[in-house]
Amino acid sequence: MDMLIKPSVLKGDINIPASKSCAHRAIICAALADGVSVLSGVTMSNDIQATLNAMSALGAEFDVNGEIITVKGIGNIPDNSVIDCNESGSTLRFIIPVAAALGINSEFLGKGRLPQRPIDIYVRELSKNGINFNYNNTMPFSISGKLKSGKYEVEGNVSSQFITGLLFALPLLDGDSEIILTSHLESRPYVDITIDILKKYGIVISENKNGFFIKGNQKYIPCNLTTEGDYSQAAFFFVANAIGSQVNINNLNPDSVQGDKKILDIIDNMCYNGCITSFEADCSDIPDLVPVLTVLAAYGNAPSRIYNAQRLKIKESNRLESAAAMINSLGGHADITDDGIIITPTGKLKGGTVDSFGDHRIVMSAAIAALGCEGNVIIKGAQAAEKSYPDFFKDYTKAGGDADVISME
Repeated sequence: MDMLIKPSVLKGDINIPASKSCAHRAIICAALADGVSVLSGVTMSNDIQATLNAMSALGAEFDVNGEIITVKGIGNIPDNSVIDCNESGSTLRFIIPVAAALGINSEFLGKGRLPQRPIDIYVRELSKNGINFNYNNTMPFSISGKLKSGKYEVEGNVSSQFITGLLFALPLLDGDSEIILTSHLESRPYVDITIDILKKYGIVISENKNGFFIKGNQKYIPCNLTTEGDYSQAAFFFVANAIGSQVNINNLNPDSVQGDKKILDIIDNMCYNGCITSFEADCSDIPDLVPVLTVLAAYGNAPSRIYNAQRLKIKESNRLESAAAMINSLGGHADITDDGIIITPTGKLKGGTVDSFGDHRIVMSAAIAALGCEGNVIIKGAQAAEKSYPDFFKDYTKAGGDADVISME
């Protein structure tokens, strides 16, 4: 689907959808609890549906009624399962160790770039602790066996999703376990979200100087939870405001541990007296902000630098390349470095055609960039936004954005 976006100013109220990061985690915890939990305020997206389907395949039951999901925890554990992760890296990396801890022989399916996203850490560490992998560096692949407690040595600079997956699984095992970090833990706020939600479901995680200690034989207990708004999605509209829109952004928790709340600090530090200056952003903990930060930087008055973002090369697209291509195709100037992007403002962006590369965050970032362009913007493959924010363009146009579908191909 291709969309034509005309320059405009957003005004009015936008209710930010529920945090995808929180919803993934709450669904998994509720599914592992012995009893019924009610999750409120969940925004359905392709990624969240993938996690619902995955936990259903492992034996949980879900009743979805709008934004309310009633979860009946896993009762009878199946011997085998087929888990379709669609394009969701979170679903894949969270569920592999969960299925392993439950002793369910599982086949994992996926599409898009997901089959190329690495799971080598699991292949190495889970294989040491009772799990057999039939894996040839792509999907589908399968696992068999039952996970054992023990020590798991995990790099912290590849993806925090591996840490989160183990934090879900290891409390279920008979013995105590330890996650030993062999490098600095990047994207730490995502692990903080995991630990916060695990605590709500009765699971205790202890942190030590080497990583995390997880006591075995813990029990997930049911919990009714309302999912807070997503700062990752709110960031698009915070940037819209910085470049001239006037949106009231609702449904956010000011005390949230979400790392992407840092967008507020970045904007506060570079926007004052109606002027956008420049920034240098270490994005090791906030990788999802990078595409929209390139938009913010393009409207500044001096070069901005994004660094420590090399892991973006293995997201839904190579986001260093796709984010830079977005800015350059609109008449801006973005240069890729080894670990990030340098954006040199060129004055007002001109407009043009943006390739989404099938990446939801490129689509939404391009739509925000289009607000202040001199000319129109065409976004190719705009349907990718449905991966995380299905109502993005509905909210965008409701607030005054001018966006029309021009092709369904």
